[in-house]
Amino acid sequence: MMNGATGGVTNGARANVVVLGGGFGGLESAFYLRWKLGERADITLVSDRDYFLYKPNTIYIPFGLDPDRLKISLKRPTRRKNIKFVKDRVREIDPEARTVGLENGRLSYDYLMVATGADMRPEEVPGLQEHAYTIWTPQEMLELRLAFYRLLEEAHEGARRRVLFLVPPNNKCSGPLYEMVFMLDTWLKRKKVRENVDITWSTYEDTYIQAFGPRLHGTVTGEFERRGVTGYNHYVVEKVADDAVVYQNGASLPYDYLVTFSPYIAQMSYPKLPGDERGFIETELGSRQVVGQPDIYAVGDAGNFPVKQAFLSFLQAAAAAEHLSGRILGTEPEMVFEPTSMCVMEQFDKATFAQVPLRLTGVPDKPVEVEPAAMDAYKLGSSPVWRLGKKALSYYLPFRFALGNPFHAGVPWKGMEVGLKAMSGIMAK
Repeated sequence: MMNGATGGVTNGARANVVVLGGGFGGLESAFYLRWKLGERADITLVSDRDYFLYKPNTIYIPFGLDPDRLKISLKRPTRRKNIKFVKDRVREIDPEARTVGLENGRLSYDYLMVATGADMRPEEVPGLQEHAYTIWTPQEMLELRLAFYRLLEEAHEGARRRVLFLVPPNNKCSGPLYEMVFMLDTWLKRKKVRENVDITWSTYEDTYIQAFGPRLHGTVTGEFERRGVTGYNHYVVEKVADDAVVYQNGASLPYDYLVTFSPYIAQMSYPKLPGDERGFIETELGSRQVVGQPDIYAVGDAGNFPVKQAFLSFLQAAAAAEHLSGRILGTEPEMVFEPTSMCVMEQFDKATFAQVPLRLTGVPDKPVEVEPAAMDAYKLGSSPVWRLGKKALSYYLPFRFALGNPFHAGVPWKGMEVGLKAMSGIMAK
């Protein structure tokens, strides 16, 4: 039974929770809620595809990985956890009627978790869609694979080629593109053609991976120097021609192959919810509740936290599910969302681990920065051993989801947390 204007449930009734999205935020929310609530709630998961894609490892597709190896069917884990699965596309949210409109029907809810993710808008930059290889979907990664193998063949034949990597404004997480440039360098060296390929990097950012602070900028700068990659900061793209990128500062950089990560927008825009000009939903930071709509939560890329990243999605989903579970159970939540980025950047010859506590600045051009009060938690390290950690995570996380279990919860997570702390204590500073 609905509890009037404030929503919720009363008289011990089972809560009706609907989760929108089958990515990191959606699955973590649904599985965490089931783990925390048991059978105190009816949970419905809605996704426009019947599988989960382990997106961080799509970076390996251009170098030969089969995309099907990154997919996990959603039918078994949802059935295992008594979560109703609906394969459909979301069209609208009506907070007054407390319903979600789908292509093939309508669902009512007591509480709603929105995790419908982000999308790319390459047409924001003139010429980008026509001339660049982008790295958002598995299909785009397969197209990049063909380009890289064509580059390899041309270099083997003695031709000199130029590869330009481009980070445009409004990209919310450029980390995978940094991985790609390092991986390409190592791959070409192993193929013994690196000397025939000029690699250049350009970004609108003041520093490399700007949101993650000066220490990571220094690490990337050192890697570019070691690998012979020419890098440019403060290069804001104006347009893309068929053989060069033109920047607002009047410079232009030529290319034979252009690789980019496009500007971000929300996957779905919900006019009846508060959001910014790109469709990202306005939320309360700690609980992830939508501003003015306490029974709706937005987690992961759908929300307005400025950095879009898998680990941050986990933290948001766990915090939102913990908050909602507390409301349903009548208990205090055990956590709130405290933004800490954690990632392992693949380079093929080694990997770089970064743990970065973040805070919002309120400055549009630089919306996040390293949290000054938590500098002791700012960890960074590079080693071939970190590649083993990345591989272990690539097996463990899909395994958890395949069983219908949350990643950021329970004894397994505590064990992984202890392991990460031990590794970072030895191999990161």
